[in-house]
Amino acid sequence: MPENSNGPQSASATPLELLRTPPPRERADAARNRAAVLEAAARLFAEHGVAAVSMDQVAAAAGVGKGTLFRRFGDKAGLASALLDARERVLQEAILSGPPPLGPGAPAADRLAAFVDAYLDYLLEHLDLVRMSETASPGARYRIGAYRFWHRHVTLLLDGPPDPEHAAHALLAALAAEHVAALLPDLGERRVRAGLRRLPARLR
Repeated sequence: MPENSNGPQSASATPLELLRTPPPRERADAARNRAAVLEAAARLFAEHGVAAVSMDQVAAAAGVGKGTLFRRFGDKAGLASALLDARERVLQEAILSGPPPLGPGAPAADRLAAFVDAYLDYLLEHLDLVRMSETASPGARYRIGAYRFWHRHVTLLLDGPPDPEHAAHALLAALAAEHVAALLPDLGERRVRAGLRRLPARLR
């Protein structure tokens, strides 16, 4: 699939380590501004909810100009993605080098079940932020660098079906924030988790 496609990207030839979300590289003053903005945004989002907080409020709370905020993050979805970066890196490192079953050393089926549980923990803790980052524009979810990491990881663990890349997209579709948010009010977290735990076995 072409690199500039707005749909899901194939990463079948890319080592998983190279798909990690890289930490930002920036000057010291830019790093301080970034930290101040992210701290302010996290506090405001926790206190008032993501939808109720404006970029103007974040800029004021962080002590930076609105122009600086918009140039750096673009919009609230970009700010949400930046807030999620550090959380994503923690999960990625656990997958690459943490203890089994999430990390290496366990059977593929056990690692896949551990990934579903760990990803749900991350998703449910930051559901509004993930939802905003994934739905900011058509296809936004598939342009997020972390999606390519999750997809490659699941593809490797599903190396058995006729088309493991497609099967990996199918599993990740069930883990989309919009989908999970829609199910929670009717099914509750326990049933959502149980259903998603059963799904990998049906894809193998």
